[in-house]
Amino acid sequence: MRTTLAAAAVLGLATVGLATASPATAADGDAQLSVLHAVPGTTVDVYVDGALTLDNFTPGTLAGPLPVPAGSHQLAITAPDAADASSPIIGPVAADLKAGGDYTAVAHLTAAGKPGATLFTNDTSTVPTGQARLTVRHVAAAPAVDVLAGGKAVLSGLTNPKEASLEVPAGTVSAAVALAGTTKPVIGPADLALGEGTTTVVYAWGSAADGTLALATQTVGGMQQNPNGVPAGTTGAAADPGPGVAVGAVLGVAAVAGALVLSRRAARAAHTRA
Repeated sequence: MRTTLAAAAVLGLATVGLATASPATAADGDAQLSVLHAVPGTTVDVYVDGALTLDNFTPGTLAGPLPVPAGSHQLAITAPDAADASSPIIGPVAADLKAGGDYTAVAHLTAAGKPGATLFTNDTSTVPTGQARLTVRHVAAAPAVDVLAGGKAVLSGLTNPKEASLEVPAGTVSAAVALAGTTKPVIGPADLALGEGTTTVVYAWGSAADGTLALATQTVGGMQQNPNGVPAGTTGAAADPGPGVAVGAVLGVAAVAGALVLSRRAARAAHTRA
């Protein structure tokens, strides 16, 4: 099964200026936030604290990571081109972010196939020398699953929206997802490059009933046992090569980004009428 995680436009001043590859620098007191769209077949808009911050956000895309002010933020997911966040299809969801924390907000299906959202805290604790951390998050409309490596279950009975982690030798691992108690993959197998001192997060998303199950991955780096090491933040990755993740400015200026996006929409509408 082809696995995808396309790089996306970002939460902040995405319409003003974009950088590539590495996350934006966080100030003291900030948290790092990424957003993953894991609801198949549904393009959405994302509002943060009432401001439009992601326009036409497509399934399988990851935005961020971005430095955002610590504290409570409201995330709402609406139909594309909604006038505002007053009628969300998911949320509003409270995202309580601690200074120095690393988080991923995921819009996904519940086990019953209903739209939902979960805020995950990414583990940035030190990884032993020569090791890597593998975290699996179940955000699919599917029953409990096992994670297989070498045809054997290494994580068992994972249910939506839970996660489980283990530390393994750094290197390339072929992993697959099977329904709990079975060994026939329903997702994968896929090769995962687990770097030393990193956490690789694997998301099982989509719908088993609709045949849209897929994998998405995210990497949190900079956790080697090195006193001079500095956490490198999170990045998105794909089984198929894709462009680097674009990053922008902080959520505190999201209202400006929203105004620019809306202006762009108005310009397109005027051009169409002309």
